[in-house]
Amino acid sequence: MKYVYPAIFMHDGESVLVSVPDLPGLHTYGSTMADAIYMAQDAIEMWLWDAENSGEAIPPASDQTDIAGMCKSRGQTVSMVAADTDEYRRQNDTRSVRKTLTIPAWLNHQAEKANAPFSQILQDGLKKHLHIA
Repeated sequence: MKYVYPAIFMHDGESVLVSVPDLPGLHTYGSTMADAIYMAQDAIEMWLWDAENSGEAIPPASDQTDIAGMCKSRGQTVSMVAADTDEYRRQNDTRSVRKTLTIPAWLNHQAEKANAPFSQILQDGLKKHLHIA
């Protein structure tokens, strides 16, 4: 699902604090405004993903102008932040998937003889190839 929520950004001198009033308890921060926006998107996606998985009601987004009106006198900025829980789920889903692959028989024989953990070796090799830590 795709969502858009207003987020409140406030500079505290060292970082940019973020809160999302429509999602209870959602607070994060970033070292710069760009980092704070990225962190806000990630936090919103995680909050909504958890709510979707738990069958909880998803709160409606407030109107940006309503939130902005409350923040002007406090030196805060309000911006809409988009969130895509389908994409978040694809990137963070840790369930295993079955893949069929082909290797030479001699290599399979040697690997089985050594009790090689095929899945772990494939995961490690893919992470290395894709430069994923």
